[in-house]
Amino acid sequence: MSDTARGVEHTDSIDSHDSTPKQPEKTKSRRPPNTAFRQQRLKAWQPILTPKTVLPLFFTIGIIFAPIGGLLLYASSQVREIKLDYTHCVNDAPDFSSSFADMPGSAVDSAFKNANSSVRPQWAKKKDVNVTLHNGRQVKGNQCVLQFTIPEDMGAPVLFYYQLTNFYQNHRRYAESCDIQQLKGDARSYGDITGSKCTPLYGEDKDGTKKPYYPCGLIANSMFNDSFSSPVWQNPPNDGKARTYNMTDKGIAWDSDKDLYGPTKYNSSQILPPPNWHDAYPDGYTDDGISKPPNLKEWEAFQVWMRTAGLPTFSKLAMRNDADKLVSGIYQITIDDHFPTIEYKGTKSILLTTRTVMGGRNNFLGIAYIAVGGVCILLGAIFTATHLIRPRKLGDHTYLSWNNAPASKPSGPSTAMASGREIRPGDS
Repeated sequence: MSDTARGVEHTDSIDSHDSTPKQPEKTKSRRPPNTAFRQQRLKAWQPILTPKTVLPLFFTIGIIFAPIGGLLLYASSQVREIKLDYTHCVNDAPDFSSSFADMPGSAVDSAFKNANSSVRPQWAKKKDVNVTLHNGRQVKGNQCVLQFTIPEDMGAPVLFYYQLTNFYQNHRRYAESCDIQQLKGDARSYGDITGSKCTPLYGEDKDGTKKPYYPCGLIANSMFNDSFSSPVWQNPPNDGKARTYNMTDKGIAWDSDKDLYGPTKYNSSQILPPPNWHDAYPDGYTDDGISKPPNLKEWEAFQVWMRTAGLPTFSKLAMRNDADKLVSGIYQITIDDHFPTIEYKGTKSILLTTRTVMGGRNNFLGIAYIAVGGVCILLGAIFTATHLIRPRKLGDHTYLSWNNAPASKPSGPSTAMASGREIRPGDS
């Protein structure tokens, strides 16, 4: 059988197999839908978005924001503070029995009305002396003694902070490493703690019995444990006897934080202190005496530490005095040095400061307000000059793209084939 000859009228394309009739192609319009509605909306906004309304808005924002920024900067400048970095005190300071030495300039920062006021900071160290821990136990340790001058009175309230750097309390696993129910006072078993977020510090096997840590987790185990004395005024008038400026560690925690803690329901035989608390509880917990488990409901220093900071450099409140001003003079503070910041390349400092109605010393917000106000005034001036030199009607429909005539398309038949193959002899 011979093959049927391919005729001239034969069309070898996919169109020949399509049973549906062809529809005429629709020309795509460049005009967007609801054009009339858009034009009406532009006309509605046109009397509002005019140079007479928009340009004054920039100047108004600038005139409002700039003075507010100035007030914020002024309030920040009224804060009096002194910060002393004592990280290397035990290694670099002379022995207290000999004399004091000047602290490095990089370790000192102060803010008083007179920029030239000198706080004349000095330090000395005491090694292997008896120090008292938070629970009253005495151990051998090192002390750092700081002496400095307050050049002008610091009005109440006077706040005493400790500041740490390069300490990442914002690490996700660290920030979650605690058991909320245990902190509230519930007697959680070893199995319960093992299944909580306290891992890896959930407990240990003690004398064949698995006991949970109280409190468990990384935050509690790494609690800052340096302790500070109240500032002692070294050169008061009249009798010249040293006087203590009494500060308290009560009232340093937020009320909302206090609600998260409660007296524990554990017996001392059921729990163990965290590993880093060994010096305070060398023989574990007992039912009475100085080795009794801590009352987290009343321990505000612990509550302050457990509120993790969002940045690796942070300050936490340690003591305060809300009633008495800190009179100018020479003061001395003794620090029990326990917390090892050098091991992780961090620093630790003390910060004595006041506050205003706007809070502590922080120039960022004032600078931000002044910058925004200045930018708005500058933009307002530029737009005003542009409008006066080359005005343009706002809401002019002729600038819309669909009102411009489209470019003409080249005419002529197209040689494209639906099948995409070359034209062979005999095909039309």
